[in-house]
Amino acid sequence: MENKELILKKGEVLNDLLGYEGLKIIQNPDMFNFSLDSTLLGHYATINKNVKSIVDLCTGNAPVPLFLSLRSKAKITGVEIQEQSYDLAIRNVAINNLEEQIKVIQGDLKGIHTLIGKYVHDIVTCNPPYFKINPDSNVNKNDYLTIARHEVLVNLEEVILEAALLLKQGGRFVMVHRPDRLIEIIEIFKKYKIEPKRMRLVYPRINREANVLLIEGIKGGNPGNLRVEAPLFVYENETSLNYSEEILDIFMIGKKV
Repeated sequence: MENKELILKKGEVLNDLLGYEGLKIIQNPDMFNFSLDSTLLGHYATINKNVKSIVDLCTGNAPVPLFLSLRSKAKITGVEIQEQSYDLAIRNVAINNLEEQIKVIQGDLKGIHTLIGKYVHDIVTCNPPYFKINPDSNVNKNDYLTIARHEVLVNLEEVILEAALLLKQGGRFVMVHRPDRLIEIIEIFKKYKIEPKRMRLVYPRINREANVLLIEGIKGGNPGNLRVEAPLFVYENETSLNYSEEILDIFMIGKKV
């Protein structure tokens, strides 16, 4: 891009967003960059023509809104508390000329429904911090990466509560997390009347334990009928460094949208 020197700041790089033709993303290698988890989340959400409003919590530098913009014309709102990530996010929206579709708000997700609307959104997505903070946790609570990875500023229940407050009846909450917290996730979903309807486990390789959980629930959905979908393997076999065909399809590598 000819004007990238006007957008990039010291230490930042401009990358293609995987194989998605035309999408670019500004990243800082010293910060928390978009990952497989974000890509899978953007791909996993159930989206149809009736979806008009999407909210992405913990939006980071906005990879999920960018992915979702390829799948829907809905208005997308990203919410990010960290100033550095917010700055990257708004520039990523601008560099892709998506200001009319994507809006990013800097602020705490807790209570964000009072600003952007209660019980009115069709889909809420979130790639939240995965790890609990315990009394003996050795973390720097002011560190950028710690905040992105650990429940320093928001915990799992606060994320799910806010999703429930944002969603209209029949709206969907879609989250990527870690399998070891599945029971807790389902319990909190049901506490806030989000009925789990789909889940999928992601495995790095065949014969390895799952390390990523994708789960989608419906606000006010009828109890039961949870579908556990076929496993997704990241690499094609136990030793290969090549991605599986399904991952390549999700990444759009070698393909056009």
